Amino acid sequence: MEYRKLGNSGLRVSQLSFGSWITFGKQIDVSLAKACIKYAFDSGVNFFDNAEVYALGKAENVMGQAFKDLGISRNEYVLTTKFFWGIENRVNFKDTLNRKYLMQAIDGSLHRLGTDFVDVVYCHRYDPETPISEIVFAMDQMIRDGKALYWGTSEWPASAINEAYDFAVSNGMHRPIVEQPQYNLVVKNKVETEFAPLYQKMKLGLTTWSPLASGLLTGKYLNGIPEGTRASMPSLGWLKEELMAPHFQKTTQELKKISDRTGISMAHLAIGFCTLNPHVSTVILGASSLEQLKDNLDALKYLKQIGEIKKDLDQL
Repeated sequence: MEYRKLGNSGLRVSQLSFGSWITFGKQIDVSLAKACIKYAFDSGVNFFDNAEVYALGKAENVMGQAFKDLGISRNEYVLTTKFFWGIENRVNFKDTLNRKYLMQAIDGSLHRLGTDFVDVVYCHRYDPETPISEIVFAMDQMIRDGKALYWGTSEWPASAINEAYDFAVSNGMHRPIVEQPQYNLVVKNKVETEFAPLYQKMKLGLTTWSPLASGLLTGKYLNGIPEGTRASMPSLGWLKEELMAPHFQKTTQELKKISDRTGISMAHLAIGFCTLNPHVSTVILGASSLEQLKDNLDALKYLKQIGEIKKDLDQL
């Protein structure tokens, strides 16, 4: 396992990491979470991703309990959470980054995770209704209070990240160091084009999610939507429509050809593609079973070979 700096910081994170979106608190209980976290940790993973809204707080409960039961020292792993959507259906606590919500949300997450601090806290989406100054003040205070060590953004436009960075620098505050965008063979624009100026200006780090495009790039949806898959879940109807988009299907078909030619699985090719981007600090893996997690982590075995054909993947 390689360890990379998280943006313009001294913090080093594993090139592959483990996240809890959709799975923890739904498909994964504490027992399975413990098995997955232990395997990931023993394999060199030190970055574990979460968010307040995942399973409406249950994902944080499950991950917190799993780490407690495993007895892994808090200084041995990097823990994250994210805020925006909210889990309380009342004014000032839904779809916002106002200071009142942020300062109370962090306390709730720390309680559920069973820790005094998170290493990285993200603004889960951009909030155009709250001034950038208010957002930066709140994140800076969170760090000064010792409840987080670094902060970043997730799925923010480059212009807003740039504005937040400039405001923080101008006012001597803790600046955002990392963005968490979706990045894979079918969703590339933000990482490879929109964020390009920020890599040079602020050495922006990336903790990317969905390297397999919700399973699309494993090939499981080449012949429709199988029962029991993520895209078959009624709560994720939007995902089914996205996965069946013609240009997504075409990319998947081309990836299968490369897989057949090289003997490297589609999943390993897709994960390797993301990992080989020099601006990516860590690629967040999701898994609904220990076997799936093990297979995804095995992508590291093929990075040299994937690097030799990366130009073919770039053209997909």
